[in-house]
Amino acid sequence: MPELDLQKAMDTARRAAEAASAASLAHFRRGVRVEVKPDRTPVTQADRDSEAAILAVVREAFPDHGFLGEETGAHAGVAGTRWIVDPLDGTKGFTRGRGFWGALVALEHGGRVVAGAMALPALGETYWAAKGLGAWMRAADGAPSRLAVSRIGEWQDATLSFGEPHVLFRPPMLERLAALALSAQAARCYGDLAGCALVLQGKAEAWIEMGVQIWDLAPLQILVEEAGGTFTDLDGKPTHASGSCVASNGLVHPHVLKALAGK
Repeated sequence: MPELDLQKAMDTARRAAEAASAASLAHFRRGVRVEVKPDRTPVTQADRDSEAAILAVVREAFPDHGFLGEETGAHAGVAGTRWIVDPLDGTKGFTRGRGFWGALVALEHGGRVVAGAMALPALGETYWAAKGLGAWMRAADGAPSRLAVSRIGEWQDATLSFGEPHVLFRPPMLERLAALALSAQAARCYGDLAGCALVLQGKAEAWIEMGVQIWDLAPLQILVEEAGGTFTDLDGKPTHASGSCVASNGLVHPHVLKALAGK
């Protein structure tokens, strides 16, 4: 398998997320018409325009790479290398004028995500990372800073961040999550990619998500790991492809996995 230029891949992921941000913000500011896909999830022209913007950036930099987008599906490319994209994670919040939505862009190579980016356009935030190159954030003031997870190791001092409660809060997970939340110092449920952003910024110690697709998690693994944290599925496997995850500062990870397993 050809060796990748990781710096170029990271820069491409960041530029793709920024291009998607510009495309989606144009719709966010003037209002959008919502359609419903066959699976009953919402979609807007902003989703489609954002994916087209991402694809254009990726194709210019890596024309032979494969591509998997939530809206346009799979595009053929060189074996073992593909970009995995959710152009607008959090469409429901987007259509209601809330701020916790944005693009997710990941480069998977040999079954592992090696570069990725995400953005929260309404908040003016972009995040990016690549294997061995660190995780970075640019806030609304335009100043890049290196991301680092918190160093809180005692669960009683921790903040827990939740994903979508309609999926998470069902038996038997409901009781296990409630026990985790009540034993932590605080619990937050910002939703969508903003929940993981709390861990990346050191503002929460763990984030839990379930019942999602590969494009909802793909770039978050490399972002968390390069910020010094740990990213696994609920069984402790370091994968972005299972549809569930625990992202943490690493120190509280064993405690969270044990609690979710009902032990």
